[in-house]
Amino acid sequence: MSVQTEKAPLTPAQQKKRQILLSKRLRSAVQTFFFFAMPGAFVAGFSGAKSLMEQMGSGAPLEWNGFLKALVGLCLFTILFGRFFCGFACAFGSLGDAVYALSGVIQTKLLHRKKRITFPRGALLWGQKVKFLLLAVILLLSFLGIYRSYSGWSPWSVFSFLTALRFRLDGYLPGAILLLLILVGMAFQERFFCQFLCPMGAVFALLPVPPFGQLHRNPEQCLKGCNACRNNCPVNLKLEPDGFRNGECICCEKCAGICPKSNLNRWDRTLLKREWLTVILRAGLLFALGVWMGVCRFF
Repeated sequence: MSVQTEKAPLTPAQQKKRQILLSKRLRSAVQTFFFFAMPGAFVAGFSGAKSLMEQMGSGAPLEWNGFLKALVGLCLFTILFGRFFCGFACAFGSLGDAVYALSGVIQTKLLHRKKRITFPRGALLWGQKVKFLLLAVILLLSFLGIYRSYSGWSPWSVFSFLTALRFRLDGYLPGAILLLLILVGMAFQERFFCQFLCPMGAVFALLPVPPFGQLHRNPEQCLKGCNACRNNCPVNLKLEPDGFRNGECICCEKCAGICPKSNLNRWDRTLLKREWLTVILRAGLLFALGVWMGVCRFF
């Protein structure tokens, strides 16, 4: 007769480690789904911003089109739920995560580096301002009606062609070269494109997300000297009560998972009590929105 032994209960540290692992797997699954289901959502949304400026610059009456529909849909979703699209559904962002993870394996396992190559924090904070300048330049060129003559320089257009399995890049060689350079940056800095070069990310960062839609923390409950949230944040952000720089938050929720005091919350996390349920709920709403916007491959 075999004697069955009861498994010892998990320690708090083991429970935390298990929770982090499950969160990573869930996020990877959601990112993979949206990468194949809605790879063109980013390009469609930003094309809406360019279309709006082109119509305003020409003086013609504003005409509702599919690109504007995508822009309005993504912006409304971001206002209500924060930059969940950036953290879980943007194909360009997911590509960056995959390239950065692969680079980490190569540097640590194959090259035996103890520490990954990265950029200084000060350079990161200054670099995050570049995307706003890039957004202003692109919108100005669109308003003046001359952006289309520079369309061959667009790396996100090249990425859109590749995800659509269109490999003829006639006239888009400069954009292809820029995409390759961005991939190199992605290998050495987490969310390289999102932090420094994404014009749609700049639009999202400027949107007024109400307090109930933001992750927030209570500084009085934080451990003294703890910087776990910032040290694990892809965009080098430490959430502050006054909301300063919180527009940079891409809602990947790595900070919430790593916090030793579970001190980062949002209304849906507090209400539903299950992190996986909040992710599935927002992903489901975003997918339904993608169907409405006409950017979903499945419909």
